[in-house]
Amino acid sequence: MSQRSGPPPIVFILLFIALLGGGYWWFFMRNPTPQEGAKVPPPTNQVDLPPEVTQAPAAPIAEAFPSPSSVSSGTSVRIDGSTTMVTINQNLKRSFERKFQGTSIVTSATGSSNGIKALIDSKVDIAATSRPLKPEEEAQGLVAVPIASDAIAVIVGRDNSFIQEGLTSAQVKDIFEGKVNNWSQVGGSNGSILVINRPPVSGTHQTFKKLALGGNDFGTTPNITTLPRDETTGLIRVLGLNGIGYATFAQVQNQSTARVLRVDGVTPEAATYPYTRELFYVYKNPPSSGVKAFLGYATSPEGQQAALIGN
Repeated sequence: MSQRSGPPPIVFILLFIALLGGGYWWFFMRNPTPQEGAKVPPPTNQVDLPPEVTQAPAAPIAEAFPSPSSVSSGTSVRIDGSTTMVTINQNLKRSFERKFQGTSIVTSATGSSNGIKALIDSKVDIAATSRPLKPEEEAQGLVAVPIASDAIAVIVGRDNSFIQEGLTSAQVKDIFEGKVNNWSQVGGSNGSILVINRPPVSGTHQTFKKLALGGNDFGTTPNITTLPRDETTGLIRVLGLNGIGYATFAQVQNQSTARVLRVDGVTPEAATYPYTRELFYVYKNPPSSGVKAFLGYATSPEGQQAALIGN
């Protein structure tokens, strides 16, 4: 009988154990999981990114009235006022009417001052305004409720040749007061500046006058044109190649036919942007049950989410 050639079985057993141990080391010990609290060095291909520039969070809105759990069917609330607040009005209208079946929120936008006048005359229940109340308006029993924060953007037409980093707040003031009327005076190419102003009935007009002009009047030079109506679409349409105007940032930030200019080196999203304001709903004492319900909802966390991003 011939003998079998080759290594004895014990060799294969030892080889199997060695392979098993090597596999364990490869999968589990080569890149050990760091223990809790251990410092992990960054990967060698990590790219350092610049810090993001974000706007400081706005302070929470105080609830005007308790948020309602139910609202009687047939309740109707009429709102008029600021063109800036059209989106907020529509967002809250949809959300409120969906949550409280059978209610009706009727909205229009004829300007802050017109809305306040309609409220005083009892033609509407709430005035939407992008400016604070005047003392004489408060004396008539009007109460302003903060709803949101907003920024006023300085804009030029898409094809305007002014391509600098932006303007300083002093240059903005001089332009809208009529002291500077050529783009070359602020670092641009030679060309007349056409200033497009909003009408005085506009809350944005009144707030921009206070914030940008320090309360001074807008200029009356020939290069300054005041629109007959408070509308952002019409303002953008007439900017052309040399115009400059202003509008609530939310209405122009995604516009394809207008460009937002930096002011003092920052955009309207920045916490240090100089032209920021509060937006208000105004009611007249004593408020109706419908007004209490709508304002209670609008200032609740649920209403705030609906107002700003839709729901």
